[in-house]
Amino acid sequence: MTAVGGQDSDTARIEAFSDGVFAIAITLLIIEIGVPHVVGTESLFEELVNLWPSYLGYAISFLVIGTVWANHHNRFRLISRSDHILLFLNIVFLMCIAFIPFPTALLADYIPGTEVHRTTAVAVYSGTLDVTAVFFTILWLYAAGNYRLVDRAIDPLLLRAMTRRYVFGMLLYILAFALAFYSSAASLALIVILALIFVLPEPEGPEARVAPGGPLSEAEPKGLKTIDYLILAR
Repeated sequence: MTAVGGQDSDTARIEAFSDGVFAIAITLLIIEIGVPHVVGTESLFEELVNLWPSYLGYAISFLVIGTVWANHHNRFRLISRSDHILLFLNIVFLMCIAFIPFPTALLADYIPGTEVHRTTAVAVYSGTLDVTAVFFTILWLYAAGNYRLVDRAIDPLLLRAMTRRYVFGMLLYILAFALAFYSSAASLALIVILALIFVLPEPEGPEARVAPGGPLSEAEPKGLKTIDYLILAR
């Protein structure tokens, strides 16, 4: 049996490949910030200040991608097995991650523009993050459903708490997308708030207890189960 938090070679390879995609995506963000070129008496300082939309897009997307990476890593600590469907879902999820630098550049170019252009740019940006959240949630639901791919020693209360958290987060990303058509600032603010919430350390709790003969079964005394996980645990 794979220990709680352990991984077989397949899941380790999935996470290693995923880490590479995350690293490339997060590095591409800085490439979109071009070095200003001044001529004659033009102020370099003013040109640097004028790049504030690029700084804003970089900061938000770096925080978002970093937070998603941390959650992806933490969830794969609990996924002990893999199959073809998990591989496919993870690939589609990573496709969304690799796409994030594009709407980030779009946001930086058009957020100072007209209201129509700004609304479109924020809608594309928030929509990309929304789709990313949807596929991340689907990936987790598939792996955790009926203990399909996660370690069976994990307390069911913990799994349910994680599922509620990610479904709720996905719904809030959908809300951020809807807000983009009414208030670009509110949409971006909600995206930042979500990133800050999900970047918080997970509540510390004991690992799910395992009976000497293997994972706990429903027939075993409830007193053996560890249930003191916080409801907000991921």
